[in-house]
Amino acid sequence: MVQKVTAVYFSATDTSKKGTETIAAAVSAAAGCEKADTINLTRFDAEPARTEFGPDELVVFGAPVYGGRIYRGAAERFRKLKGNHTLCIVTVTYGNRDFDDALLELSDLVKELGFVPIAGAALVGEHTYGDIQKGRPNVEDLAEDAAFGAKVAEKLTAGSFSEPEIPGNRPYKEGGSGGKFHPLTGENCVKCGLCARECPEGAINTVDFAVNPEKCIACFRCIRRCPVHAKNMDTPEYKEFAAAFTKRLAERKENRYFL
Repeated sequence: MVQKVTAVYFSATDTSKKGTETIAAAVSAAAGCEKADTINLTRFDAEPARTEFGPDELVVFGAPVYGGRIYRGAAERFRKLKGNHTLCIVTVTYGNRDFDDALLELSDLVKELGFVPIAGAALVGEHTYGDIQKGRPNVEDLAEDAAFGAKVAEKLTAGSFSEPEIPGNRPYKEGGSGGKFHPLTGENCVKCGLCARECPEGAINTVDFAVNPEKCIACFRCIRRCPVHAKNMDTPEYKEFAAAFTKRLAERKENRYFL
């Protein structure tokens, strides 16, 4: 029986964080465990509080989809972890286009690390670019996540640890890298340093707080976190792209769960 549940995630804009933590909390509560732990591996200097997990634990992994694959930086961080026949749930978050091979890739990765996937989810979240699936995951999405977590707990109680059928292809498609749009820094920057501290790849210097395009993954975490809105993407090129992208991905997608 599972004694402890931990949510482990990379989540630049907190969409993966919300789903992963909600599922972990629901499993933990339904299974009668103590409050679920969290390990946030988003920041460039993030180090996991724990690196090894036992056979009486369950880990919920969460990562964003970048071009149909899990973001390569998330994969690098997850490789610091080791399971010992540790049960797990794999989740990926995507912004309404498709999750392609990402969920399968994450499942394959964690198996290499000693974890045993017993469930998976492809969760819809607000896209980094444009106005796509604004506000998601919303209350209804998180309620679906919680219900899924409760079903996983039922699977645990029944002792049914079979691996779910997860869609995707091998070899995986090309992807996993960041985008091409790199945030600018406005003259109203107050040099508080928050953007530099929070950047997933350490791409922002601490002198003028400019973004290094060679390191930036275009996650826009700095834009969302800047308290004075100095970080921005106010260029004609981006605005034109965002408008077309929003129109192309206007159709609503639903979360998908695999048990």
